[in-house]
Amino acid sequence: MSRVAKNPIQLPSGVQVTMSGSEIEVKGDRGTLSLVINAHVEVSEDGGVLSFAPSGTSTFANAMSGTTRALVNNMVIGVSNGFQKKLELVGVGYRAQVQGGSINLTLGFSHPVVYELPDGVAAETPSQTEVLLTSSDKQKLGQAAAEIRAFRPPEPYKGKGVRIQGERIRRKEAKKK
Repeated sequence: MSRVAKNPIQLPSGVQVTMSGSEIEVKGDRGTLSLVINAHVEVSEDGGVLSFAPSGTSTFANAMSGTTRALVNNMVIGVSNGFQKKLELVGVGYRAQVQGGSINLTLGFSHPVVYELPDGVAAETPSQTEVLLTSSDKQKLGQAAAEIRAFRPPEPYKGKGVRIQGERIRRKEAKKK
């Protein structure tokens, strides 16, 4: 059995889990998330504890039980606490503004870049060079951060571009004469 799947999930107070057929739905303070469970995984709830087990002895069933446990755990954390990612804009004149459901980015192009936020992802700008993205869905949050970063990825010579906080940029030395 997968080592990840062996650890049960303790449901915090205020989080409700409903299972119907092959779908699991997690409700909490920050919203509702649902996931279709693979047929090779058995999920059981017993007194606020979710446990996962492979339905067969195959390697695929073993792997899917650990994957399903990790996805459901992210859903439980998301609806109770939520997730956030901070983007940093490094470069002269690089700045961001949140306007309703979109982010207006000035990234050194001849035109401003407007990024429409997906449903369930919120943004705020503590300063002109920082963007704070929050969501209860970890996958949507990571995808939105990656799409914003893709407009101007950090370059290796000066380090200018959009980077996710904590990301290390491998710097190169400039060409010598």
